[in-house]
Amino acid sequence: MTQFPPVDEQLTILMRGVDFGDPQTYKNMEAELRQRLQESYDTGRPLRVYCGYDPTSPDLHLGHTVTMRKLRQFQDLGHHAIFLIGTFTGIVGDPSDKDSARPQQSLEEALEKAKTYRDQAFKVLDPEKTEVRYNHEWLSKLTFQDVIGLASHFTVQQFLARENFAKRYEAGQPIWLHEFFYALMQGYDAVALKTDVQIGGMDQLFNLMAGRKLMEAFGLRPQIALTLPILVGTDGHVRMSKSTGNYIGITEPPEQMYGKVMSIPDHAMRNYAELVTSWHPDFIEKLFTDLEKGRLHPRDLKMMLAREIVRLFHSEEDAKRAEAYFIRTIQKKELPEDMPELKVEPEDTVVDLLVRAGFAKSRGEAKRDIKGGGVRLNGQVVRDITLHPQPGPEGMVLQKGKRRFVRLVA
Repeated sequence: MTQFPPVDEQLTILMRGVDFGDPQTYKNMEAELRQRLQESYDTGRPLRVYCGYDPTSPDLHLGHTVTMRKLRQFQDLGHHAIFLIGTFTGIVGDPSDKDSARPQQSLEEALEKAKTYRDQAFKVLDPEKTEVRYNHEWLSKLTFQDVIGLASHFTVQQFLARENFAKRYEAGQPIWLHEFFYALMQGYDAVALKTDVQIGGMDQLFNLMAGRKLMEAFGLRPQIALTLPILVGTDGHVRMSKSTGNYIGITEPPEQMYGKVMSIPDHAMRNYAELVTSWHPDFIEKLFTDLEKGRLHPRDLKMMLAREIVRLFHSEEDAKRAEAYFIRTIQKKELPEDMPELKVEPEDTVVDLLVRAGFAKSRGEAKRDIKGGGVRLNGQVVRDITLHPQPGPEGMVLQKGKRRFVRLVA
């Protein structure tokens, strides 16, 4: 029988940061969670808590970790955490935060991208206490009759009332029928897993509530829904997303992660401090009070933020090295000392070298980087995509953006 901390202590931790955008929903969910925690405390039965992640790309980013950290809190309090990989929901793609339909992918593509998710998740979750599941295990087995049965619990009006669908409908933009299925599938995940709690972003509230409705329809006690604010991307405005390109991957090298955090606008710092760091709310409040009163410079706060985030996903030493690298190469505009080398063949163009160095995933991307003025050779902006670099005895420095360098050698 599991021994849990007192219910009030658990509730304070678990409701911290939760936001529904509606005080009444908060009050209702808090009351339900209190009751469920009390039952768990009395019986010694851990709550079953899950959050799902669709493999739309091979890498998890900081935005994913917001809900993962809440899942870890449940885990640390003694409850059962389920990390669900949406291998089947990922085929459709969640329309919750989109003003247009997501591109579809095959199950094979989703499974391929999902291969890295398990290990990456353990940067936040305890691998010894985490159950990893894949929702194609049950969703792929539903018959067409099953799907009709799920759909019978919802009206078209309920879906069209959702903000993103309402905007598209008003603008005359297409809303594809398969997009309605996403909430049904995510709702059925809760039925299949028989969960007590589901965690999601604020934009997921409709889907989480769909899970409650379907659980009731299947004679199960409806799960508690907990939603959290959205982490903005490095642009400071749109939610973090691989498709938008404004993301910070949790497996990125420390120097790159540090540099990306330093690139976020000042107004986004509080969003990152509250959703990504391990700082206590009182400490965060003091930092931003000092910032507002001019006792703390925005640059210094951002460097604290970058150090903390690198430390969480790498190590204290990595954070120190990343900061030293940033100061040397960005603030003082010096070249890094430990620059990798890349041998240049006579036929190599600067496009070939960008791809070989790993600075671009394709020749098309490399050409776009050059045309955008983001590539330098010995400090000079490269404009010619057909240029053949010819390094001398001391080599040449090829640079992409502010943080990626390679020494070209003959």
